[in-house]
Amino acid sequence: MDTQLPKVVQDCHNLILWLIPRLDKFPRSRRFTLGERLENNLLLILENLVEASYTRQRRNILFHTNRQLEITRHLWRLAFELQVISMQNYKHGAKLIDEIGRQVGGWLRRS
Repeated sequence: MDTQLPKVVQDCHNLILWLIPRLDKFPRSRRFTLGERLENNLLLILENLVEASYTRQRRNILFHTNRQLEITRHLWRLAFELQVISMQNYKHGAKLIDEIGRQVGGWLRRS
C-alpha cells in the first residue's frame, strides 16, 4: 500500500476483502439485491476515501462518505436480521464499519 494514503483507506480495503467471501455465501434470493448493494456501497466508500486523500477540498467527499457508511451500517444490520449472516460475522463486520466511521469522522473534523 502507498504510505501516503490514510490508514482508513487500507482499513476499508481490508473490510472489503473480508466481506466479499461472506457476500458470496448469501442465499441467491439476497445475493443480487442486498449483497450487491453492500458490495457496491463499500466500493464507493473506498473510491471516495482514495479521492479524498488526493485533494484539499475533501469536506464534501467525506460528508458523502459518512452518509454512505450510515447506509452500509443499516444494510449490514438488515442482512443480520434477515439471517443471512451469523451473529459473529455481524459483530465483526459492524466493528470494522464503525472503526472506518470513526476515522472518517476524525478526518472530517480536521478538514
